[in-house]
Amino acid sequence: MTSLVERAYIDAVKGIDDENETRARLLDAAYEQFCRVGIQRCTMEDVARRARVSRVTVYRRFANKSALVEEVVRREFRRYFDQFLVDIGRAETVADRVVVGFVSSLRALRRNPLIGGLMAAEPDLVAPSMISDGGQTLATVRQFLAGQLRREQRAGNVSSELDTDLAAEMMVRVSASFLAIPGEIVDLDDEAQLAAVARQFLVPMVQARVAA
Repeated sequence: MTSLVERAYIDAVKGIDDENETRARLLDAAYEQFCRVGIQRCTMEDVARRARVSRVTVYRRFANKSALVEEVVRREFRRYFDQFLVDIGRAETVADRVVVGFVSSLRALRRNPLIGGLMAAEPDLVAPSMISDGGQTLATVRQFLAGQLRREQRAGNVSSELDTDLAAEMMVRVSASFLAIPGEIVDLDDEAQLAAVARQFLVPMVQARVAA
């Protein structure tokens, strides 16, 4: 069974959009209410009132609150992934793409009013989907990054000797650990410092050659 983060990522990569007007309206209302009072204090009735629809309308599309929460969080991750792909597409070199991808990931997730707030206040709702799903989410993102690195190899921007799967695995795990377990040495709100960290430790991964 795929995690909500994995499904959001797959939707972004494949360009899948399964929202209709009513569904989007309900998700918008739920997002606003979650950001305003928190998920635990929000009820399905609150969402119905904010969306100006009946309680029955909400339950027709979402069986229960848990299903609604999952879809709202999934949509926010989908928006993050969409922006991530745009950001790395603007970078001119492979080194810049590594740096921009790392900084963009941490910035977007931490500053998102809902996801950032959940990570800080209700981590049990988000962290399991990121790191406790049997590795499915990390594997999905790793496969995508490895594919990007192989494209760089074909373009001659990255050594053909690079183990793309291993490099992608390390990058994903570094990013996920910063999100899940903030520390004291690196200020995750200092983008200049994050960029410096990426250039010092992540960029060399794509420049490394296999030892003879």
